[in-house]
Amino acid sequence: MPPRRRDRRNRRDPSPTPSHPSGPRDSSSSSSPRLRVAFIAPLLLLLILATLHFTGHLSRSPPHPEAPQTTPLSIYERGLVKLEISSREILAEHGRVSENRSRRHFPNPVLAYVTPWNSKGYDMAKLFSTKLTHVSPVWYDLKSDGDKLVLEGQHNYDAGWVSELQGGVSLVVPRVVLEAFPGVLLLKKKSRNKAIDLIVSECRDKGYDGVVLESWSRWAAYGVLDDPELRHLALQFVKKLGDTLHSTRLKSSTRNHLEFIYVIPAPRMQGLNKQDFGPEDLVQLADSVDGFSLMTYDFSGPQNPGPSAPLKWIRQSLTTLLPAKDSASHMIFLGINFYGNDFVLSKGGGSAITGRDFIHLLEKYKPSLQWDEKSSEHFFIYSDEVDHTFLETLR
Repeated sequence: MPPRRRDRRNRRDPSPTPSHPSGPRDSSSSSSPRLRVAFIAPLLLLLILATLHFTGHLSRSPPHPEAPQTTPLSIYERGLVKLEISSREILAEHGRVSENRSRRHFPNPVLAYVTPWNSKGYDMAKLFSTKLTHVSPVWYDLKSDGDKLVLEGQHNYDAGWVSELQGGVSLVVPRVVLEAFPGVLLLKKKSRNKAIDLIVSECRDKGYDGVVLESWSRWAAYGVLDDPELRHLALQFVKKLGDTLHSTRLKSSTRNHLEFIYVIPAPRMQGLNKQDFGPEDLVQLADSVDGFSLMTYDFSGPQNPGPSAPLKWIRQSLTTLLPAKDSASHMIFLGINFYGNDFVLSKGGGSAITGRDFIHLLEKYKPSLQWDEKSSEHFFIYSDEVDHTFLETLR
């Protein structure tokens, strides 16, 4: 998913003081300051995949994206999905894709985020639009300006790009991050209604097919979810936004309603805490939401370097969130990170990297890739004056 934002709380904020939930414990290393590690990932878009059926600024793209090299063979037929992989193989094969860009092998919905750190995803969304049922450009922030609410990001709108995607099979559902002060937004009915009106009006004006809303992590940081009354107001806000989107009809659209996808963090442990989004929350919102974008990535960070999305953690998150056999599993978009992290093991620190950065590291260092059985991810270690890297492989 798009990168988590640093807390930008302003002194004028009438909301509670943010709380800071504890993440995974920091891991220390005796490695040299020059020692780097890299975990390996798919290259261009952050994709969100449904497990079952589903009932900042981007550079402007050229008129026609440059097509990559194609091959009639699948990645399995080319023998690329395996434990023993080499830098040489990745360098030779990373720019080639299957010549099939229309037939979908995965029958369920696929949501792709086009993120500000990788503007090439803007073009890839068009090139592979028939593979994507939903595309979410990371364009909008709903913020507080004193006691007022403002929706920032309208200038990012690209009518030609949106029209081209909608001309195929993709629905365009831009992401909106709710950064408004909870004390301004949730405690005042007028403000709640204004926020919903800003979002729905933008969909109507720009002809979007709906929105993706991200707010839970922000509310957790402000301590909103620890307060029963504020948590209730937060859930009611999400429900009302979804109901309003579902009741909105667009004259130019043949769709029954605008779609609403809500972003939720993956539980860190089997035992849920007050700030986690749990099964009861999912049930409460299910009738007002079309899908939940589950953030099963960013398991590790600069202060605790390691895998991005351990397979065991992903399974545990789903089991915790969906305990019943007849649960709403058909509504979950399971997050898969198409980016990596470059960590400094001995000192901490690091940042996300794109596929292009990853390829550069392979070309420069020719590292040996290793398989971590515990997380089911590949990684490599290299030496430099600056950082290290963790990504996902085809395996």
